Amino acid sequence: MGHHVDMKSIENRSIYAWALYDWANSAYVTTVIAGFFPLFFKEYFSADIDVTVSTAQLAFANSISSLIVVLIAPLLGAIADVGGLKKRFLFLFAYLGILMSIALSLVGEGAWEAAVFVYVVGNIGFMGSNIFYDALLPTVAKEKKVDFVSGLGFALGYLGGGILFALNVWMVQDPLFFGFEGSAEAVKRSFVTVALWWMFFSLPLLFFVKETKPTNDQTRCQIVKLGYQRLSGTLKKITQLKGLLLFLVAYWLYIDGVDTIIRMAVDYGMAIGFDSKSLILALLIVQFVGFPATLLFAKLADMWDTKKAILLAIVIYLFITLWAALMDEIYEFYILAFLIALVQGGIQALSRSYYAKMIPIEYAAEFFGFYNFLGKFAAILGPLLVGFVALMTENSRAGIASVAVFFILGALLLMRVDAKKVAKEVRLTLN
Repeated sequence: MGHHVDMKSIENRSIYAWALYDWANSAYVTTVIAGFFPLFFKEYFSADIDVTVSTAQLAFANSISSLIVVLIAPLLGAIADVGGLKKRFLFLFAYLGILMSIALSLVGEGAWEAAVFVYVVGNIGFMGSNIFYDALLPTVAKEKKVDFVSGLGFALGYLGGGILFALNVWMVQDPLFFGFEGSAEAVKRSFVTVALWWMFFSLPLLFFVKETKPTNDQTRCQIVKLGYQRLSGTLKKITQLKGLLLFLVAYWLYIDGVDTIIRMAVDYGMAIGFDSKSLILALLIVQFVGFPATLLFAKLADMWDTKKAILLAIVIYLFITLWAALMDEIYEFYILAFLIALVQGGIQALSRSYYAKMIPIEYAAEFFGFYNFLGKFAAILGPLLVGFVALMTENSRAGIASVAVFFILGALLLMRVDAKKVAKEVRLTLN
């Protein structure tokens, strides 16, 4: 009996240690990607540059970092699967991101080139570590628990990211209280707190999440070579995986909409004339509502059906997009933030767990490489479409409205996916 309890507690410990990594690195998303970097970039790093141009620079920086991750993800995933190196790769990228968070605090005023460079490399660290983090999900969670565990990660991410972001906002709005000269110094110190937070809270994953090591001892060159062979093997077979491809294309479309809204919301709010304090408050609402909402969505998927829960989230997003294009008042922006918070974590968590149910565990990193590959590719196309439509129509609202296309197409394709069938098809094709 005692042994059984130990196994259970070890399993639970690894689940919480895994989920806590999301708490750790979400600080980078809230404080750097969504919160301060876009504002600080406009007002400090590229202070004397036209607003439209700096929006474009920011969109391109996001796109470049996504593109680089996209190119390396599937290969590194295959290598990680063959060599049992998921954790090692996770920390390699995490520490790259952590170092860049510190580096951001050292970039001087007007040095936008340096700022963009550090930001791009930091994003690569952040996104790269996430591939291997996602790939550990099937190792940590049994199939029955995978919706819950995936949801727990995202929920803790909202809470952790929100707590540090709230502290950072306080630092920036009352710099003297913290002994800083002004808000610029406070923003820079915020970047340092992100690094420390990320580093400290990723330690449980380092110590408590065990990764199954492959039985055979291979040299590094062999592992890379095998990873490469395996990736090309999967790419050859992937055309036969019709169901999986259908899901991935659907995911790519609707997550494109989700990502674009995350990345462009603050920028859009500024463009239609809201002040940055209100926008940051709205971001905080998203964090703290996102925590319970994500757990709630995981529960809904459990009681109802994972796919239906994702479709519900897409419908709400469609409404959000159209609402955003029509609003003028700041209170509407807050309602918008609240609605986004209700569905954002849910759609991300359930897509991840729905996908985890379709893929064999020994291919997890490679297949999550593809999954993140599409997620990141989504982060390239969406902002470009918004920017392009906004420039063509000279209207930010039309730009945001154009995102609706992604949700509609994504939902239509997702309706045709059947996870159980796909899982069978994948197993038959790969073995």
